[in-house]
Amino acid sequence: MRDTGKFRKKNWKDRLVIMALCVIVVALGFVCLFAGSSHMSAAECFGALTGKGTAANVRIIWNIRIPRVLAAIIAGAGLSVSGLIMQTTLNNSMASPSTLGVSNAAVFGANLSIIAFAGGFLSTGNNIANYAVGANPYATSVMAFFFSTVSILMILGLCTIRSFSPNVVVLSGMALGSVWAAATTILQFYATDVGISAAVVWNFGDLGRATYRTDAIMFTVVTAGLVFFTLMSWRLNALLGGEAVAKTMGVNVKTLRFFSMLLASLITAVCVSFLGIIGFVGIICPHITKKLLGQDHRVTIPISALSGSLLLLLADTFARSMGNGSALPVGAITSLMGAPFFVAIIFSGKENRRC
Repeated sequence: MRDTGKFRKKNWKDRLVIMALCVIVVALGFVCLFAGSSHMSAAECFGALTGKGTAANVRIIWNIRIPRVLAAIIAGAGLSVSGLIMQTTLNNSMASPSTLGVSNAAVFGANLSIIAFAGGFLSTGNNIANYAVGANPYATSVMAFFFSTVSILMILGLCTIRSFSPNVVVLSGMALGSVWAAATTILQFYATDVGISAAVVWNFGDLGRATYRTDAIMFTVVTAGLVFFTLMSWRLNALLGGEAVAKTMGVNVKTLRFFSMLLASLITAVCVSFLGIIGFVGIICPHITKKLLGQDHRVTIPISALSGSLLLLLADTFARSMGNGSALPVGAITSLMGAPFFVAIIFSGKENRRC
């Protein structure tokens, strides 16, 4: 009876945390609508939300800020849960959406589209007007997603051949990531001034390029992933005890790892292809969630998603507040926040004992 009471108390506490985070995310998302370089007052923002403001203010709120806030909520949730799943399936606390080289592959694909096909040595030279005509943001996103998917399938194929060892996954991801980075460097070496400038700007994690269409695509993929991971939560919990324990509980470890890694990487690929590189969200949020609430995936999946949304909303608000007339890249803010956290994990007592 005492154990049942403790379980019910913990269950109620977890639900309370989830509800509180939902309220905070919604409230912060609403507050984020008031942050920006247009210097609109609160009254003007409210007026634009109801369609009663000036045409310019209505466009800013409905065509720029709302898609941006939605992108922060969706991408933050997707990247955070992807990091959580990768850490569980690979049994590696350092795992994150960049472990498989997904981000490096996306950067190469985007650079190939921008430098070679739109704004670089194959078509426009240094004529910026020609670049403006030839550039296609959706083509860039498609190329980024295509190469991310190729990278994922290559690694998972190699790991299937080598019996899907978690160490093989990490090493394969590092190796392929280095190859994509080297290929990107070679592309940029031969790029024109216009092409390399456009490519570098794309690399910045920027929520400002989000639209309702890109938000809808990300929402579909992230929601599908969250539903799948939630349904697999008890199997993921079993995997925490090791492969042998999971197998005794009837879990097909190889299949679970394959599809979990594939879906987590696809979520990352979609977010990165539309928004650029946004690092460390997949490390910070899962670690904080597991530290405070344990490792039960029935709890950590929704809370990691909400904390990822909250972190990216905070970072984007901070980025827009710091920029003098323009927003700083949100990827730079998350990296500044994540790098000290990453070092702290490395030098923590738990990690030192493992070394």
